[in-house]
Amino acid sequence: MQFTHALIRLKDFLGACCAGSIFRLGPRPAEALAGAGFFPAQESRSRAAQRHTFFSVGQAAGQTSSGASGVQAGPPLAGNGPSTPATPAGNGPATPATEFGYQLQHFSQRAHVLASLALNKKVPARQAFLDLEKLWQQIAELGQALEEIPEAVKSALEGLTSIEAEERLEKHGLNEVAHEKKVGVFARLFLAFKNPLVLLLLALATVSYLSDDIRATVVISAMAFLSVALRVIQEAKADNAAEQLQAMVHTTATVLRDGVRQEVPLKHLVPGDVVFLSAGDMVPADVQLAASKDLFVNQAMLTGEAMPVEKYGAGAGLEVDGSGPTLERPNICLMGTNVESGSGAAVVITTGTKTYFGSLAGSMAQVRTATSFDLGINKFTWLMIRFMLVMVPVVFVINGVMKHDWSEAFMFALAVAVGLTPEMLPMIVTVCLSKGALAMSKRKVIVKRLSAIQNLGAVDVLCTDKTGTLTRDEIILEKHLDVYGDEDDGILEYAYVNSLHQTGLKSALDRAVLHSGDEHAEAIHPEKYEKIDEVPFDFVRRRMSVVVHDTEADSTLLICKGAVEEVFASCDTCLSHGQVIPLDDTFRERMVDVVRELNEDGFRVVALGYKAVDGSRRDFGSADETGLILAGYLAFLDPPKETAALAIAALATHGIGVKILTGDNNIVTARTCRAVGLDFGDRIVLGEELGRLSDEELSVLVEKATVFAKLEPAQKQRIVTALRQNGHVVGFLGDGINDAPALRAADVGISVDTAVDIAKESADIILLEKSLLVLEEGVIEGRKVFNNITKYIKMGASSNFGNMFSVLGASAFLPFLPMLPLQILVNNLLYDFSQTAIPTDNVDEDFVSKPKRWGIESIKKFILCVGPISSIFDYGTFFMMLYVFNAWDSPALFQTGWFVESLLSQTMIVHIIRTNKIPFLQSRASLPLMLTTGLVCLIGLWLPFSPVAAQLGLVGLPAAYWPLLLGMLFCYAALTQTVKLWLLKRFSIE
Repeated sequence: MQFTHALIRLKDFLGACCAGSIFRLGPRPAEALAGAGFFPAQESRSRAAQRHTFFSVGQAAGQTSSGASGVQAGPPLAGNGPSTPATPAGNGPATPATEFGYQLQHFSQRAHVLASLALNKKVPARQAFLDLEKLWQQIAELGQALEEIPEAVKSALEGLTSIEAEERLEKHGLNEVAHEKKVGVFARLFLAFKNPLVLLLLALATVSYLSDDIRATVVISAMAFLSVALRVIQEAKADNAAEQLQAMVHTTATVLRDGVRQEVPLKHLVPGDVVFLSAGDMVPADVQLAASKDLFVNQAMLTGEAMPVEKYGAGAGLEVDGSGPTLERPNICLMGTNVESGSGAAVVITTGTKTYFGSLAGSMAQVRTATSFDLGINKFTWLMIRFMLVMVPVVFVINGVMKHDWSEAFMFALAVAVGLTPEMLPMIVTVCLSKGALAMSKRKVIVKRLSAIQNLGAVDVLCTDKTGTLTRDEIILEKHLDVYGDEDDGILEYAYVNSLHQTGLKSALDRAVLHSGDEHAEAIHPEKYEKIDEVPFDFVRRRMSVVVHDTEADSTLLICKGAVEEVFASCDTCLSHGQVIPLDDTFRERMVDVVRELNEDGFRVVALGYKAVDGSRRDFGSADETGLILAGYLAFLDPPKETAALAIAALATHGIGVKILTGDNNIVTARTCRAVGLDFGDRIVLGEELGRLSDEELSVLVEKATVFAKLEPAQKQRIVTALRQNGHVVGFLGDGINDAPALRAADVGISVDTAVDIAKESADIILLEKSLLVLEEGVIEGRKVFNNITKYIKMGASSNFGNMFSVLGASAFLPFLPMLPLQILVNNLLYDFSQTAIPTDNVDEDFVSKPKRWGIESIKKFILCVGPISSIFDYGTFFMMLYVFNAWDSPALFQTGWFVESLLSQTMIVHIIRTNKIPFLQSRASLPLMLTTGLVCLIGLWLPFSPVAAQLGLVGLPAAYWPLLLGMLFCYAALTQTVKLWLLKRFSIE
């Protein structure tokens, strides 16, 4: 008898297995999803069980998107009666998985029959056992032949435990796509040695060694290794600083771990994780949807198509077949896309480089689009290379012909090539940018892309939303009013239910409603409502609805809240003192007056409507948001920031115009702008008007208008694009889903750490505090960084350009080399060392007072005008050494005299070029720069008398040389300062 009862229990168990209802842990996933709001509470068990059947048994049995199935799923959570034998689907050959399902069903049926026979004593219990044992052995053999169930299928919708997640993270790695990997010490050394300038130094050292010039070999090799070491150390510091800054910006995903919803860093997602998606989220990996509600995903990053695509939580299997591109699968969402509206729950299929986006990013990471900053650096580099390609061969030929020593001429030409090249430029740029990024981080500005610092300094138009920048972003629900403008707790109750039960991104308005409802808990009763469905918010409808069942009144309601105009348009009647009355024109005018008065008082108004719906339905959409009863209004207040007026004035002082681009209405926007002192002229441009303008008309309007209201996301992007086409450098500050297109369109996308995922991913700069004052400080720091980089370029390029003429002229008439190759290299090394402190230099207030742009033409004019000045005094030094000190027969004396003059004049010019003012008197360099330049000058004075003078080919200089040199340096500084001021006035070159 015990065996017979065991057979009955076994039969029930197998019947349930074939139905797929207890494949692992039963209805726990369903309960989790019901708790998350994806299924109505009263039907969560059955519907979730059906979905669990699809994910577990259906996939294990080899289902595909075409619907082929080898197992006929029984009713959810059934198992008290005989199962119907499965029949082949007839649309394909049976797989081992489907065969196993057939045999399992057959075993269940056999067990049911034998149980009945055993109970009626028509078959001995022992015979029933032997019969089933033999059949089970066949099933066991089939089961052993099955492939291991993929992890992603195993987990189904149950989520993972923390231990499982750690194991899979170790197996699959971080959820990161291909990007610039951290460079190790040896790789960094290799890259540094691979630099053409270092290779040139090593080539010179090799030639010197082959020529038995051991002293030159040692010095040149030391220069090469010193250059490499300096670059490696500085770049390592810069990379570490950049990593620390990146770590300050957090992007997370909502996952189901240990049966609890929690926020997990994106890079820690693993296959099998259950993730929850809502409006504003970036899809964190390649996922398959298990449940969705009006889920629209923007795939423009991958397809270029601007229109969002609706995705559904049903249909295809986990394994992608060849029926169509992955992007077109309705239940697959890919990493890098973003949710525009709706909500969903999904199972992670693949992560990191195995994702669709990861496979593309591998190639994209290798070719990075050059920014305007990169292009400017490249143009300057090629400018110097062109100079060098012309001048070095000429120097080589002239010296070879005049001195008849081609090997010496070759060495001299190579040394000249090194001397003409600003080889410290990569290091200076890296240190300036990293130092600037660190300085900006102290001001709560995080730089995601270092080259964006220059663009930030060049911004002359800042477009921003109103909320959080001009206002405190501390929205509170001040009033909940009926259609007559009187307080009504019923309005608060409906609003609270609407905000509580929506699963999308809860806005600041929703949080304010929930906070106010909690404070008035005794007046409202949200616990009596059970959620059935929702219609998520989107930026076209500008409203959202929830469908709930009132358990006390046994009625079902659709409660809708949103923009006043949108809700008004959906209402035919209104609630007037408990009675539903039609909305005639007179009453509509009264409603408009109530809303306008609230707007003029600074309130942002949201309308609320409702209607009774069919309680037997379980699926609702935007088409149901018609025929509503207007219940009343919610009046929110977001006070202006005390610092907003000061920030706008400060930005204007620094040459940045502020334009407001908001989706809010024009009345509230106008009041806020007036409160913070933002002059918007005689009108505010509305989105409706914007839609009627051509691109040409818009380009004119954006120059005149300051405030744009009631905008859609595409219109914000269009305004930013028009400003850029007009020649402005545009920064856009935004933190919402609707800001992502404009963030990408701007020269500098700026967001905040509390922004939605897609906004943070689209931005170049992240603010840790949403404040215009913080941004203004970041702009100033960006201009300082740009100024210090251009200082080095002007100093190095003008000095090197002048030296070209000096070397060329001296080579033509001197019977010996004007300076030994080794002396040129040492001179160049010392001069470069004097400039290594430029990233720490002070920047004049005048320079940061207005936007700065990269101008290669301005730099070229500066080089052509200032560079030759040094040649004038070089030739003066030549004359002095040849005719005053009779150095025609003393090459070492001539070379020493020019070496000292060249080094001191180049080092001194650093202080003249670094400022537009009078150096030392009106503007002083930073202490580190003062120390490095001063030290180099002292070394230059000491070298002719030092123990290494003989190795460098230097000799002591006569006493009369020094006063003459002092006078020459004074004249050089005076003439350079005069020409600099003339250039500034004549060509506005800074």
